[in-house]
Amino acid sequence: MPRKKPFSNKQKKKQLQIKRERKRGETGSGPSSRNASVERGDRQSDTSDSETTDLRRINQQPGGRDSRHDPNRFRLHFEKESKEEVEKRKKAAREKELKPVTDKELEIEITDIYPSEKGLGFPRRPSWNYEMTRESLLRKEEKSYREYLDDLHSRNPPGSLSHFEHNLETWRQLWRVLEMSDVILLIVDIRHPVLQLPPDLYHYITGTLQSSTVLQKKRMRKKANWSHAGGPLDILKACQDITAGKVDLSSWEQKIKSDAVAERVEGEREGEGPGESVLMEHHSDSAMEMSSLSQELYKDGVLTLGCIGFPNVGKSSVINSLVGRKVVSVSRTPGHTKYFQTYYLTPTVKLCDCPGLVFPSRVSKQLQILAGIYPVSQLQEPYSSVGYLCERTPFLSVLKLKHPSLLDNDPPQEKEEPKWTAWDVCEAWAERRGYKTAKAARNDVYRAANSLLRLAIDGRLCLCLRPPGYSCLRGHSD
Repeated sequence: MPRKKPFSNKQKKKQLQIKRERKRGETGSGPSSRNASVERGDRQSDTSDSETTDLRRINQQPGGRDSRHDPNRFRLHFEKESKEEVEKRKKAAREKELKPVTDKELEIEITDIYPSEKGLGFPRRPSWNYEMTRESLLRKEEKSYREYLDDLHSRNPPGSLSHFEHNLETWRQLWRVLEMSDVILLIVDIRHPVLQLPPDLYHYITGTLQSSTVLQKKRMRKKANWSHAGGPLDILKACQDITAGKVDLSSWEQKIKSDAVAERVEGEREGEGPGESVLMEHHSDSAMEMSSLSQELYKDGVLTLGCIGFPNVGKSSVINSLVGRKVVSVSRTPGHTKYFQTYYLTPTVKLCDCPGLVFPSRVSKQLQILAGIYPVSQLQEPYSSVGYLCERTPFLSVLKLKHPSLLDNDPPQEKEEPKWTAWDVCEAWAERRGYKTAKAARNDVYRAANSLLRLAIDGRLCLCLRPPGYSCLRGHSD
């Protein structure tokens, strides 16, 4: 009897994946199948990786029957962390005592996050013309991006950079949106604006692009309904000032008024009542790659608004607010929007939604996680982020935790308060919430850590950054 050929777990997983795709109606594992296209896409995206960078691709998405867009083409690509570094942080979470930081440490200067001498810009699209072929353009972009990464890593020692996007395909989305937009809405989270306003992007929009693109920063006003969160009327007034009568925005103004009336009518809040349809455009790859060179303002009498920003700051919610009903799916998972789409708000106003992009910076990775930039479900080690949060918030009074050392003992007789570590906080929260492991029924500290981080991201454990000098001004006002 012939000896059986070894069959690895990896091969078994691939075999099961092929079977699932066949059930969904896919063609199989031939050279024209989705498997092959994904592999080709991965090999192509590998060209965006520097030779010294090991990447972790997260947010795997299931493939659909529509082969026009590969949902994994724009996955988040972050630099991998070594096992030694992860284990070191786990050990510190068990041993390091949590101590509240001073108010001064909550103040962050933008130059500390984006020091000008470290080259923390974003990659630019290289020059091109219509005589170039698609393949030559892609090669030129890949070469330019590799040079950008090499320069970035040469200026910053290993471990000093925060998580940032390494997927060239996603940066290409930003290039297209900047090229086609007349007005850019740069959206930030009010709790962490300093993290999400890269100076290089600001100077590029207001300086390099000059009159072709204008950045407007508008403060959101408190309204009774979520649909007013983006301040449509404020944005309209800003666009009227910018266009100076070159685009007819009367239809947009009329839409805002009619949406306000419809909002007060019961049953139409969710868009169930009669209303205008929204035209959505899907862009092919070739259309995105060979976009117009002219940078013509208000082409065909249409104002194009581009929405850009970091992941999980609410770009899709702003678009839904401007449209007046849900046209873009919203998720608190970073990287939910995969490729940019355009929506005609009115015949003369077009919205363009860009996927969230994480720009390189020198901010703490733990603060990035608490700002919702990194998917919590993908974390290998959430405990250090919990410790970072607890040192900057009154967690004991908010969570009402009991120290693990006191859970199974008689009433405490010791005079001193027990010392807290990040691990203790997670264990106490697991006990309070009833999070237990399946087999041994121990406190599930990993689940508890994820739960605490989600509370922070949702704003229920609020960590807000402060501008320089805030503590002095507050003390003076008191």
